[in-house]
Amino acid sequence: MAAPTAFPCALYVRPTLNVPFPTPAHADTALRALRVDEELSALVKRTLAVSSADARVLDVHYAATTNRMLRVAVNGFFDSLGVVLGVMEELDEDTVMREGKESVEGAQGLMPVKGSVG
Repeated sequence: MAAPTAFPCALYVRPTLNVPFPTPAHADTALRALRVDEELSALVKRTLAVSSADARVLDVHYAATTNRMLRVAVNGFFDSLGVVLGVMEELDEDTVMREGKESVEGAQGLMPVKGSVG
C-alpha cells in the first residue's frame, strides 16, 4: 500500500492546467508575473513552468490538502491570470488580436474582445 500523500487533492480530469499563449515570449512573461505571488496557504502547492513540449504553453499544477483549498487556490490563480492577460492586452495589442491555434468562442464568462467581429 502506498504511503498517504500530504496533498491528496488535485484537479481530477486533467491534473495540469495548460494555458496557451500566442508566443513563447508571452508564456514566459506570464510565468514570471505569476511566479512572484506564492500561495497564501501552506495547505496548497503550486508549480508553474513553460511546457517542455510547446514553449507557448504555461503548465500549472495544483495540489492541496482539501478540495475546498484546491478550489479557492485555483479560483485565485484564474483571477491573477486574468489580470496578467488584461495587462498584456493593454500593453501589447498583438497579444489578444493575433490568430491562435485554439478558439474560446462562446466560452462561459468571456466577454467580446475590443475590435473583434461578431
